[in-house]
Amino acid sequence: MAPMTQQEREKLARELAELSFNKASGKVRRLDARGRLAYFRNSQSPTQLYTRYELPTLGVAVTLIEGVEEKAIENSPRFKSEYKLQEVIVEALN
Repeated sequence: MAPMTQQEREKLARELAELSFNKASGKVRRLDARGRLAYFRNSQSPTQLYTRYELPTLGVAVTLIEGVEEKAIENSPRFKSEYKLQEVIVEALN
C-alpha cells in the first residue's frame, strides 16, 4: 500500500479527533496489521499524556494527545483524574 497523502492524513486526524481515546486507539490499531505501539500514555507535561502508534504500511505515525483534569470528589479530600482526547497528530514516517 502506498504512503498516505497529506489530504488523507488530515482526514484521518479529523475522524480520530471526534472519537473517544479508546475508540480512536482501536481504529488506529485496525488500520495496519504491521503497526506497533511506540509509547503509551507518555507524560510530556503535567496535564497531557501522549500515545503514539507507528503504521509502516501506511507510512504514518499517529499521536493521540489526552488532557488530564483533576476533579474533587464530594465529601472527600481525594481527587479523580478525568482524561479526554484533545488532539490527534498524523504525520509521515521518514
